[in-house]
Order: sequence, then C-alpha cells, then structure tokens
Amino acid sequence: MSIHRALAPAKINLGLFLGPTREVDGRHELVSVMQSISLADELTIEPAPSGSGEDQVRCPGVPGPARENLAAAALRAFRGRTGWDSPPLLLSIEKRIPVAAGLGGGSADAAAALRLARHVSGLGDEQLLLELAGELGADVPAQISPGRWLASGAGERLAALPRPSSPFGVLLLPSTFELSTAAVYGEADRLGLARPARELVRRGEELSRALAHGEPLPVAAELLHNDLQRAAVSLCPEIAHALGRARAAGAEVELVSGSGPTVLGIFRGVAGGETRALQALEGVEPAPIWATPVDEAFGRAVTL
Repeated sequence: MSIHRALAPAKINLGLFLGPTREVDGRHELVSVMQSISLADELTIEPAPSGSGEDQVRCPGVPGPARENLAAAALRAFRGRTGWDSPPLLLSIEKRIPVAAGLGGGSADAAAALRLARHVSGLGDEQLLLELAGELGADVPAQISPGRWLASGAGERLAALPRPSSPFGVLLLPSTFELSTAAVYGEADRLGLARPARELVRRGEELSRALAHGEPLPVAAELLHNDLQRAAVSLCPEIAHALGRARAAGAEVELVSGSGPTVLGIFRGVAGGETRALQALEGVEPAPIWATPVDEAFGRAVTL
C-alpha cells in the first residue's frame, strides 16, 4: 500500500453568536461562519509496522494516549460504519496548529482522517463522513470539506457559502495558555452571554446575506463579533494584551477565534499587510502566524 496524505486546515470564526442550551443534549445553539485557513496539520496514512494488532496513531506534541486522539476515534468510527477490514494502519499527524487554541485543530485532524480513510478504502460518501463527523464533535462537520460554511445548531447544521471572491489576510497570535472549550462555555453561562433564539436566527440571516455573493468579509463590523470573547478574556486576561497587539499591528478587526485563546487580526486585502504586521510584532512569542483562506482542494487526500 502506498502512503497517502491530506492537509488538515485550521478554522477561524468570522462571527460567532451564542444561543441557549438545547434540552436534548445540553449543547449551546450557535451561529458562526467557519472559514478554513492555510495554517494546517499534515496527516499521512500507511501500513502499520509488522506485528501491529490494530491501527496506530502517532501525534508528537499532543498529550494523552494516542488512542484517545480524535483522529484515532475517526478512523475507528469509519471502520465500524463501513466494515473496512484492511490490515492495521499507521496514521501520523504533524502538528502545526496550536493545541486548545480555538482553531479547531483536533477537529481538523479528525475530518482529514475521515477523508483519508475514504480515499484509501474507496468506501463511503460525503454524507457518511458528515454523519460520522457530527458524532465526533460540533466543529468536525464543517471541516470535512474545507472552505466556508455557515454553521448553526451546535455546529452540525451547515449551509455552504461562496468562496471569497478576493483574498484577505489573517494574523494569528497564538498564546502560551490553553483554554478548555467547556470552561469557556461555562464562563459564558455564568456571565449570561447567550442570546435569545429569535436573535440568533436573525444574526444567521444577516451573516448569510452579508456573504451571499462571495464578499471576503461582512461589511458590517457588528457581524465580525465573537460572543465567547468576553468569557475567554475573563478566564485568560492575557488575551486582552494580544487583542491590543493585533490592533497595533494594523489589523482592521481583532477578535478571539472560537473559544480562544488565539487572537485574530483581520486585514481586508493582503498586499503588504503580512510584512507590516509581522515586522510590527517582531520578537513577540509565541511567534505570530500569517494565513489566508483556503478551500476544499487544499485539504484533498492524495496518494504520494
């Protein structure tokens, strides 16, 4: 068997609005534009070493047993649903997306593992991958086909949005801190940040209209907003300093991605923005990262 590879792009949230919790599963309703970007982990899959009794996952730099990695769970779920009985495989993950950073790195890896499994086995279809993704986590479905999605429900209901008609730049300011998604949502509840369901629907309609014709970003500044930002800053006050750094580096909009703690600086258009921003932040640690939006082709599984 050959070696197969897929990139797992991070996602950012271009607007995230929080609603009430659902009685059925306790998850929060939300509305968010999820945009894949060029910062990506790299996954490869190949035959496991001789004598392996089951699939192996190698992911240096991520704490915890490899078997508990979300990408490992994705591979098990794919085998279980399709009956794929190939010999044991080795799934290797080269991490470039910071862990617990609000960039969906673990979810991106799980989605890429599903794409790789389908590519190698020839089994399943897009709908199956989406079903499995929904069982793995709220952020996984939007990363099955990298690009731009309007997510609702708890993240599992997706509506495709046109790809940006022109590029824009994203300055990422990683943090030395990690934030638990559950902790941030818990703090959001404590602060009473959830919006009424009716208002959540309205925000979703506004985001859909704002990006309906391939606009790179919403024109209305209030749509480039993250309801979880206040909770993230409450738990990690250092985020406020990173927001100030992004502003000082020339970003037109600065906000927290997902549940944080990564801060985004948004630049409308990329000409010259990268050089100026990175020069302005020279010496800052962890080192800032520049990224741009990507689409489905970027994450496609290939045979090496």
